Amino acid sequence: MKEKKAVSLETFVFIGVILIVFGYVQSIMGIGNMFSTIMNTAHTLLLEVVFYIMAVAVLAGALSALCSEFGVIALLNKIISPVMQPLYGLPGAASLGIVTTFVSDNPAILSLANHKGFSKYFKDYQFPALCNLGTSFGMGLILVTFMMGLGDGSEFIAPTMIGVLGAVIGSIVSVRLMMRSTKKYYGVTKEQIKADKITAKEEKKKNIEVRVVETSYFKRIINAILEGGKTGVKMGLDIIPGVLIICTAVMILTFGPADVQNGVAVYTGSAYEGIGLLNRIGVYILPPAKLLFGFTDVSNITFPITSLGATGAAMGLVPTMIKNGVAGGQQIAVFTAMGMCWSGYLSTHVSMMDALEKRHFITPAILSHTVGGLCAGIAANYLYQLFFILL
Repeated sequence: MKEKKAVSLETFVFIGVILIVFGYVQSIMGIGNMFSTIMNTAHTLLLEVVFYIMAVAVLAGALSALCSEFGVIALLNKIISPVMQPLYGLPGAASLGIVTTFVSDNPAILSLANHKGFSKYFKDYQFPALCNLGTSFGMGLILVTFMMGLGDGSEFIAPTMIGVLGAVIGSIVSVRLMMRSTKKYYGVTKEQIKADKITAKEEKKKNIEVRVVETSYFKRIINAILEGGKTGVKMGLDIIPGVLIICTAVMILTFGPADVQNGVAVYTGSAYEGIGLLNRIGVYILPPAKLLFGFTDVSNITFPITSLGATGAAMGLVPTMIKNGVAGGQQIAVFTAMGMCWSGYLSTHVSMMDALEKRHFITPAILSHTVGGLCAGIAANYLYQLFFILL
């Protein structure tokens, strides 16, 4: 922390940036439509997204508390540690975070992270990486089911599963990169990590973990559900500022007008309208995107770009691409990988790291997850090609 003058150069720079940004947006949308869209988008996000996420967090919190109460988390830690540790460098209990976010959404990991029965398995440098791990599998079940249902019959089942594998690869890259930053921050050395592993193994051999529980099963269940649910409510409230502010900004930059009449954009001030800036930029990155991700049309780029803010919205683009013949199995594999791995992280990462009380790791978390999502798409593209070569 340092002292600065109440009014300094950065004050005028900030005002200038705000005027330029809002001036550019309103020059396209109109000043009335711009403010109307901002308010309507934030309001719709609050009602349709935030409260939904809060409901998910409450249920996930209750489930995690029950799993802790009856030893499921401890069991997962024992069984899956041999896999989680080599792949992610995380304890086996982290696998519950994967399952929870896969069947719900990114913030579900927060309810687990704030439960002492879960967080006790993590070292200080491992804990912030839960944000990246959970985000890598958010909305996974919904996305996979949606992609498999596209096309005729079983056309996209194999590409979708290849995409899931790509997402796993991307998640490993994201978590590992994130922990490079956290290890540096906490001053963790390779020798310390090796010593921790040896100590953990010795303690497992010497000690049998015990749980202090109530004698009444009914009381244990009710207490676990209620306490876990309360944690979910708190998490739901904590993410409101990040979701409303960040997601509204991303959507305005990503989406287009509500209607186009005679080739002219028509703005109505409704929710989820935007200036489509990110999509226009996509024209210039199509050549490398074709090499890395197998994209063949500019419209393919809109899926990962939209996934930065909302995978649910990106999913709505896919049927039209398939109908127009610009997306097939290869693109579905890449869409699945990047959609699951990114799953709207730009609109949730900030609020999630804030809820974890790890704001100082926001930048490395976003950077590492950006790389992880790109790696997921690249992996899915070449795994798809390899699969059909061998087939």
